[in-house]
Amino acid sequence: MSQTAEYTITRHFAAPRHRVWDAWTDPERFSRWFGPRGMATPLGRITLDAVPGGVWRATLVGEEGFEVTLDGRYREVRAPGRLVFTTGDPDAPGDGPASVVTVDLAATGDRTEMRFHQYGVNTAPEHAEQAKAGWVEFFDRLAEHVEHVEHVEQVEQVERVPQG
Repeated sequence: MSQTAEYTITRHFAAPRHRVWDAWTDPERFSRWFGPRGMATPLGRITLDAVPGGVWRATLVGEEGFEVTLDGRYREVRAPGRLVFTTGDPDAPGDGPASVVTVDLAATGDRTEMRFHQYGVNTAPEHAEQAKAGWVEFFDRLAEHVEHVEHVEQVEQVERVPQG
């Protein structure tokens, strides 16, 4: 198989860029959103060595012991605006699908625009559509996480203000 597929997803988050970056690169925050609803990504099953050449790995755990591990390597890491990483090994994919993902984060005031681009090899169009739909669901969870974190931090700041 040598089919290729690619797509771009653009999302806007009501959160500052550094918070979205942290959600991509901090294992504790990553565990809160990465994966489809109904599956968990336990903190102890995540590796995010966010440096060029570093490994990322996340095991998603579902009902009745179902597990799937996704992994790859970081190719480019420029905090807080750009991540490029692989899924699988696109340079030597064998028979399985593999891809290169680029995540660009742009600050727009106190909000963030995220442009997510995935280019897959050994990827049939149907697989690409399923992957895209999966990422859209992941990003719904990402929005809930970064926007909830924003609210929690604002509440904590208000609670620390001395009452006069």
